[in-house]
Amino acid sequence: MLVPGLWMPAAAMLLMARFFRRAGYAPRVFRYRGRDPLEANIEQLRAFCRRPGHAVGHSLGGVLVLETFSRHRELPLGAAVLIGAPVGGCEAGRRLGGARIGRWMMGASRPLWETRAAAWARPEPLGVIAGTRALGLGRLLGRLPRPNDGVVALSETSVRGMREQATVPLGHSELIFSRAVADLAARFLGHGCFR
Repeated sequence: MLVPGLWMPAAAMLLMARFFRRAGYAPRVFRYRGRDPLEANIEQLRAFCRRPGHAVGHSLGGVLVLETFSRHRELPLGAAVLIGAPVGGCEAGRRLGGARIGRWMMGASRPLWETRAAAWARPEPLGVIAGTRALGLGRLLGRLPRPNDGVVALSETSVRGMREQATVPLGHSELIFSRAVADLAARFLGHGCFR
């Protein structure tokens, strides 16, 4: 299961889905409205993932994966990978939310960007992939903590209880179009580690 980010249509995950198919997986892309309340999106994702499988989420999609599977421990899961997911909050998101247009753009997802602790208590392995190339729209909002992917700082992707974290020299939006990222994620899903 592939879950896109805030302003990304499901079609943005098609290249990654193709990479996963070549690796032997049968990916399904979850479609949702990122501007809707988190609770509504969690319920939609819960209904979507009744079959056992793996979960891969990019950006807000990663936050949604973490929250859904943490709250609904009864859901079947193989392994999960979060890609560029600001699970600990997002400085760029907080700055954007300070402007009227930013509040409109983020909709009901705005509270998710506040600083918070992220934890994974499930027995299934959780891997995190983060970009370190400062290339993204978040840089237009001012200096971000380093290293970052241009939107999300590396420190904002950390999850207590994750099995492993990998970094790649890519910007935030580049992450979902990268064969190297897809290969890392597929390796983690298959073996529970990036190496």
